[in-house]
Amino acid sequence: MNGTTRTHVLRVDLASNDVSRERVPERWRRRYLGGKGLGARYLFDEVGPGTDPLDPDNLLGFLLGPLSGFLPGEQRYAAVTKSPLTGAFLDSYGGGSFPARLAGALDDCLGLLVTGRADEPVAIVVEDGRAAIEPTDLWGADTVETDAAFPDAAVACVGRAGESRVAYATISSDGGDHHAGRGGAGAVMGAKRTKAIVARGDEPAVPGELAALCDRDAAAYADGDTGRWLAAGATIESVDFANEVGALATEGWSRGRFEGAAEIGIEAARDAAVGRERPDDAVPGGFRVETDAGESVPRGATPMTLGAGLGVADFDAVAALGRACDRLGVDVISAGNAVAWAVLARDEGLLGRDLAFGDRSVSDLSFGDHEAALELLRAVAGRDGELADALADGVDAAVERFGGDDLVPTVKSMELPGYDPRGAPGMALAYATSDRGGCHRRARPIESEALDAGGWTAADRVRAVVAEQNRRSVLWSLVADDFVGETLRADLGAEWLRAVDVPLDAADLALAGERIWTLVRLFNAREGFARDADRLPARFAEPLPDGPTAGRALDPDAFERLLDAYYRARGWDLDGIPTRETLERLDLAGTVDGGSPAADTNDADDARQP
Repeated sequence: MNGTTRTHVLRVDLASNDVSRERVPERWRRRYLGGKGLGARYLFDEVGPGTDPLDPDNLLGFLLGPLSGFLPGEQRYAAVTKSPLTGAFLDSYGGGSFPARLAGALDDCLGLLVTGRADEPVAIVVEDGRAAIEPTDLWGADTVETDAAFPDAAVACVGRAGESRVAYATISSDGGDHHAGRGGAGAVMGAKRTKAIVARGDEPAVPGELAALCDRDAAAYADGDTGRWLAAGATIESVDFANEVGALATEGWSRGRFEGAAEIGIEAARDAAVGRERPDDAVPGGFRVETDAGESVPRGATPMTLGAGLGVADFDAVAALGRACDRLGVDVISAGNAVAWAVLARDEGLLGRDLAFGDRSVSDLSFGDHEAALELLRAVAGRDGELADALADGVDAAVERFGGDDLVPTVKSMELPGYDPRGAPGMALAYATSDRGGCHRRARPIESEALDAGGWTAADRVRAVVAEQNRRSVLWSLVADDFVGETLRADLGAEWLRAVDVPLDAADLALAGERIWTLVRLFNAREGFARDADRLPARFAEPLPDGPTAGRALDPDAFERLLDAYYRARGWDLDGIPTRETLERLDLAGTVDGGSPAADTNDADDARQP
């Protein structure tokens, strides 16, 4: 890349077999940065209201940020699209070797925008700032086999689940070790008949000034609390934490503590590990473990949703379930919740016991039976049978077909991760207001709230959730590592941006975070999402039966008051729609009124220049 400034995007139209290169308006780069923010701006502009997420007109973006390839920690990319699981905005992030190689292959481009649908399966090859559409015979291959077919490149691909358009299919890289996981970006990619994005580029060289910043912040991170935590236990330690505070969703959210947590938690992972993912790093990656399907790197969500969530108290069995999801290319959180729902629905008499999936039937399902769970996951990935086909569209779709509402909680049709919020109401607010559905990464106040003996007020909860949502909107637009991004907390990356000739200060970036969050809210509101979508799952009004949070439940009336306070803090009306005053303060009024590049840029003629 000439210099360090990324100014363009590559656009691939699979319908016309056309590849073009266009300049990103400079004003867009200042206001939306890259990653989530820039993806949201393109999505708002180009995906019309009511567009089916699996329609060729949906946009699928592979977005970087202005600092991609330079920041400390694992490099990441943002997959941005309209979600087939929720029908709302989706930004999902993947790591591993692909993002850095993509940054090198894109040269001075911030990303790749894909529209249309190919007539036959294709791969999109990116190299030297250009892209090419090439036919592929890899349709039907799993994520490991697809990755291995390109030994000279880094790959982001779909497995069987993406080909089958499973609504929570992932985009996988590094042979299934890394995923843009939540919300079904892999289904959109499969619907476009795109098997893989192939990045043939070296990682960008880090200029001297940036190298010094990288060394400084990497050292600061490694010495900080989060760095030491990740080095000691990776995200699997979340299992032990959630269980200790009584917030580990167990056996279909029926309890908040799992008796078998020690068998699937951090000590079990250390005992099973054959090494670390990045053993030479100052902060090494997750634990590598052996399974019959090859080595796996289970993250915290794997033992939480496929272990405790399914009542499986065997680390090897949990790792095998996770590896199956990796190879199929399916999100472990939604997948685990789908299986849990099936068990509960069977117990409620909603599913006929002879309803088949694979070589088994519903009568075989029970909590603790990992083999039946594995068979159902494989069936879901191929939509094999009526139950599997329903579950492939998510828990809410299965409810529409069979009944069983509120057996497993969802927000905006996205299944929740394994943190039960009944012991931490701030977490319920974070789930309910998440812009992509039930997600714990938009804000995670449970880490502080559950341990605060003094108790949080409603104002504390609102303040924490709003601040974290805004901050993460900035970091995900820079596309910083979730954890190493902690080193940018003081100025939100302003010092780094000045080093790549983006002259924004901390106040500019704080405003950008709020602007980006609000723009996504506008996109979702245009799709029909308002206050009713920010609902409290009814399951959480039922008290937990055991553990340190036994007897706790969320009060629906108190939650509604909390939601009112959140909307006021955001400058939204009581239906959750940003007010005109808020739009004008954030310089978004023209975007809503015009909905085109000219609506919010003074250099509109620059918007489509090569």
